[in-house]
Amino acid sequence: MKILIAEDDFASRKFLFNLLSPYGECDMTIDGIETVEAFVIAHDIGKPYDLLCLDIMMPKIDGLKALQTIRDYEKRKGIDGPDRIKVIITSALSETEVVFNSFSTESEVYTTKPIDAERVKEALKKLELV
Repeated sequence: MKILIAEDDFASRKFLFNLLSPYGECDMTIDGIETVEAFVIAHDIGKPYDLLCLDIMMPKIDGLKALQTIRDYEKRKGIDGPDRIKVIITSALSETEVVFNSFSTESEVYTTKPIDAERVKEALKKLELV
């Protein structure tokens, strides 16, 4: 499995890397623009990511805007169904509107920080990635 961790906080990024690296190859980005660029490059070279762990509050463009850009790219390229990247949103925000907006951008899982390792592992099973 190929995993992209998009997280600007070093501790959270390191935690996710340590948690997810046993499941596959992990790359990390620190802002929304870098996240979209990594996603597009992976598709361009024929090695797309299977999973994106995406923080909402990131510099340059936030996670939800980055995800919308990624979903728009997938639509333009005809990528749908099981071929789309699976997304776990991670955020310190737990307000109902924020959670709702994350699902309107078609994320599969939303989890609040501090990140719960068991919740992430359950999400991987739910998404049939392990």
